[in-house]
Amino acid sequence: MRTFFRRKAAAVTLAVLALTLAGGGIAVAQPSAKTPQASVQPAARGTNAQPPVTAESARKAKAALKANTTLVASTTIVVVNSNGTKARGTGTVIKYGTGQYEVQFGQVVTAGVFVATVGRADACCIPPAGEISVAPRLSTPNAVFVQTRNSAGTPTDLGFHLVVHLP
Repeated sequence: MRTFFRRKAAAVTLAVLALTLAGGGIAVAQPSAKTPQASVQPAARGTNAQPPVTAESARKAKAALKANTTLVASTTIVVVNSNGTKARGTGTVIKYGTGQYEVQFGQVVTAGVFVATVGRADACCIPPAGEISVAPRLSTPNAVFVQTRNSAGTPTDLGFHLVVHLP
């Protein structure tokens, strides 16, 4: 009886493996013919791409880095109105276009954790429904890029709360 169960278990294991390989398939990465720089920086894809860093933005980022020293561990918050003005918190806000914001800090934040939510600056009311995305700002190590959209996915100016935790 014991041999029967061992054979049955082996058969079931092989069957599961075979179905997994047959059903899931195997993905193979194709070699890229891009230049080394193009493979490091992804190409712009529709409206999900960040706008280019302006000379003014780069100048402000360098000035902010010179103004502060790096902290060992910290959490920084900023509350931003839909028009791109800072309501409270730490950082400098730059509004690029509809639903596109850059928040600059006085220290390098590339190793940080970014958490954002659509929100209002005042104590009244529930904010409008929407979506928000955050990412490190390309070519600016002390900034975070924030994008807001309505529930249909269209870029929309929405107020937000951003928390940056640095290890």
